[in-house]
Amino acid sequence: AQRDLDRARQAGDPRFAGQALAALRPWPDPATAPAEVLLMRATLQQYLHDFDGAVASLRQLLARPGETGRSQAWLTLATVLRVQGRYAGSDEACRGDASTGAALHAGACLAENAALRGDVAPARRRFEALLAEPGLAPATRAWLLTSLAEMEERERRSAAAEAAYRRVLALGPDTYAAIAYADFLIAQGRPAEALAALKGEPRTDTVLVRLAIAGSRARTATAAADVAEMRDRIAQANQRPEAKRLHGREQAMFALFVEAAPAEALALARGNVEHQREPLDVLLFAEAARASGDAGAIDEARRLKASLGLHDRRIDALL
Repeated sequence: AQRDLDRARQAGDPRFAGQALAALRPWPDPATAPAEVLLMRATLQQYLHDFDGAVASLRQLLARPGETGRSQAWLTLATVLRVQGRYAGSDEACRGDASTGAALHAGACLAENAALRGDVAPARRRFEALLAEPGLAPATRAWLLTSLAEMEERERRSAAAEAAYRRVLALGPDTYAAIAYADFLIAQGRPAEALAALKGEPRTDTVLVRLAIAGSRARTATAAADVAEMRDRIAQANQRPEAKRLHGREQAMFALFVEAAPAEALALARGNVEHQREPLDVLLFAEAARASGDAGAIDEARRLKASLGLHDRRIDALL
């Protein structure tokens, strides 16, 4: 299962994640499945955007007394609830992580949620204090810096965001940070630099859609091929009924920023935020609503942001 999950992440192909789930079939009953099986199942459900299923698996695991691996389970639960826009529940999971002795991870978890709600100054101080701790593992430092960069980007503090992204990528290859930095550069009107940030990354759908957007804006020689490949991947993916649930964000980005089809992008973005409500998802919904000129959709995006309690100055500028 772990091998197939690694292949899914590397190739950006959810079929490998399906194979990983199949490998766990010998343990159909969550009540008797080993802890590592439940945690792997939850991780796969998260990858496949079955967020409710992931929450259920993690809660089943965490309900067991004295189980090992509880820190990772709490942190994964906090992440999944955050993706769903359920910040209060995510806070509870962060505090659960703290109860296992994982003070650093729990502190960063709570700081990230605080920043999403608009408590930016204390969150920034917390991230800076955590980054000042001696002996941080490179992966932990990268996680903290990426969280800080995303917070500064939501605040529209471009110089601070860019500095944090550069610090992450100076630590070594980091696909998540490279994609986030590419989005930042595209939004800043620097598509050629976005292409450079993505150089060498595996051509998953998540990466390819950014290459298509940045390449089109920079008018590179490879842009047409990237656009055609992404268009073909979308057509193939949509032969599966779950494609728009798994790839609604990427399909909406492609429709809005490459195909110049705001109505289609709005429909895709609206479907995406039904289950995935990270700041980027709400931002994309707002961008599609604004581009379509649909006053009702703009109000819908405004109400969604308010219902989540999300603080994001980029979205405020659109609504």
